Amino acid sequence: MSPRRPQDLARITFSVLAIGVLLAAVLWILRPFIGPTIWATMVVVATWPLMLRLQALLFNRRSLAVTVMSLLLLLLFVVPLTLAIFTIATNVDQLLAWAKLVTEFDLPEAPPEWLTRLPLVGGLMANLWEQASALGLRELLQRLSPYAGGLTRWFVDQVGNVGVLMLQFLLTVVIAAVLYSTGEAAAALVRRFAMRLGGERGAEVVALAGGAIRGVALGVGVTALVQAVLSGLALAVAGVPFASLLTAVIFMFCIAQLGPVPVLVPAVIWAFWTGSTGMGIFLIVTTVFTANLDNVLRPVLIRMGADLSLLLIFGGVIGGLVAFGLVGIFVGPVVLAVAWKLLEAWMDDGDRPPPSYRD
Repeated sequence: MSPRRPQDLARITFSVLAIGVLLAAVLWILRPFIGPTIWATMVVVATWPLMLRLQALLFNRRSLAVTVMSLLLLLLFVVPLTLAIFTIATNVDQLLAWAKLVTEFDLPEAPPEWLTRLPLVGGLMANLWEQASALGLRELLQRLSPYAGGLTRWFVDQVGNVGVLMLQFLLTVVIAAVLYSTGEAAAALVRRFAMRLGGERGAEVVALAGGAIRGVALGVGVTALVQAVLSGLALAVAGVPFASLLTAVIFMFCIAQLGPVPVLVPAVIWAFWTGSTGMGIFLIVTTVFTANLDNVLRPVLIRMGADLSLLLIFGGVIGGLVAFGLVGIFVGPVVLAVAWKLLEAWMDDGDRPPPSYRD
C-alpha cells in the first residue's frame, strides 16, 4: 500500500475544516429555533401514541388530528406554563421581598405559643425548637440566608424574560404541528441517520431515546402538574395569600424535582401563626399527601414510557435544568439514559464466557 501523499493529507484537512465551518454556520443560523425544536420534538414523541388514537377517532384524517393536538398543546402545556411564568414574573418584587425576609430571619430562642399548643405534636415540636436553638441553628441560618437570596434571584432570572419564552412556546406549537404532520418521515430520517452512524445499535439508541422522552414527559410533567393543582387548591381553600403565585412556584419546584414541600411548609406555619388551627392541620395533611404522591405516581408513569432508574431521572432533570435551562428538564434525562444504555450495551458486548480447559 503506497503512503498517502502530502497533497492528499492537506486536501482531507481542508475538507474537514470546510465541513466544520459549514455545520457551525448552519447551527448559528438555526440557533433561535434550536430550543423550540427540541421542545417540540420532546412533546411530539411523548404524545405521538395519543395523536394516532385521535386520528383514528377523527375518520383517519391527519389534518384534523394535528389541529386538535395543537389546540391541546396550547391548552394543556403552553397556557399553564406561560401563566405560571407570567405570574412569577409579575410578582418578582414579592419574591425578592420574601427572600429578604429569609436573609434577615432570626430564630427566637423560645418557641412560639401556637407551636406548643399544637395537638399531639406540640410538646415534641417545642422540644426540638429548643434543641435547635441550643445547637446554634440561628447562626447556621444566618450563614445560609445569603444563598437563599441568590437562589431566588437566579430563579427569577430564569423565568423573567416572559416575552422571549412566550415566543418560544408559540414556535414550539408551530414546529410540533409540522412534526405531527410529517412524523413518520421524520422518524424514518432519524433511524436512517442512526443506522448509518451506528448500525443496529444506533437504531436501538433511537428507540431508547423515544422511550426516555415519553417516560420523562409522563413521569415528570404529569406528576408536577397533579402536585401543583392539588397544592394550589389547598392553598386557595386555606386562604393563603398569593395562592396563584405559590401554585406557579410549586409547579416549577415540582418540575425541578424539589417537590411542593418548600412552599407548603411555610404555608402551614403561616396558618398556625394566624390562629387558623383547622386550616393548618388541613395543610399538613395536604403537604404529606402531595409530597409523597410522586413516590407512587411518578414511577408508574415513567415506566409507561421506559424502564429508567429514578436516580437517573433525578440527576438528568437537575443537571439539565442547571446546564440548559427549562429545556434541559427533558434533554438531561434523555442524554443520561442514552449514555447509560450505551455503556451497558458496550459492557454486555464485551462479556465472554470463560474458556473451558480439558485435562
